[in-house]
Amino acid sequence: TKYCEKIGIHYLTVYAFSTENWKRPQDEVDAIMNLLRDYLKESLADFTKENIRTCFIGDFVPLAPDIRELMAEAERLTAHKTGMTLNIAINYGGRTEIVHAVQALAADAAAGKIRPDGIDEKLLSSRMYTAGQPDPDLILRPSGEYRTSNFLLWQSAYSEYVFMNVLWPDFSPGDLDQAIEEYHRRNRRFGGV
Repeated sequence: TKYCEKIGIHYLTVYAFSTENWKRPQDEVDAIMNLLRDYLKESLADFTKENIRTCFIGDFVPLAPDIRELMAEAERLTAHKTGMTLNIAINYGGRTEIVHAVQALAADAAAGKIRPDGIDEKLLSSRMYTAGQPDPDLILRPSGEYRTSNFLLWQSAYSEYVFMNVLWPDFSPGDLDQAIEEYHRRNRRFGGV
């Protein structure tokens, strides 16, 4: 995160825990939640030292109350930061995000606040967890897997993907530099010629 800010990246979204990760063995889920809890406790002091705004995206209802409180505290302590925005996706799923956005729009339509024929891409984008942020230019997929894994499905319509055969714990600034170099070799046409 600090390296990304140093090289001028304004928005970074990391996938910490997916909606599908609940299907893992319970002891593994518990270990991940304890790691998250420890990370949040340790990082609260670090969050205040950096000029990085921290946001959490996902469905937080199934998370333990103390984890939700730590997340809210991190967001509160960094809300005034003007540097990079760090999104941490916890209990996140791209399909779930789209469903939640559509449900919010449907509720507004049922209440007469909006007309169904007034729903367009811009309005739907405004109901995504990342509302107000630009869509990602680059999505990195470490681990050697070649799938999106339900990550930022709406936002990634025109993102460039770089798939890397490196496990996340081993991912280094050099790997990031390599991915950015690959990105700069791409010809981004956004559906045009």
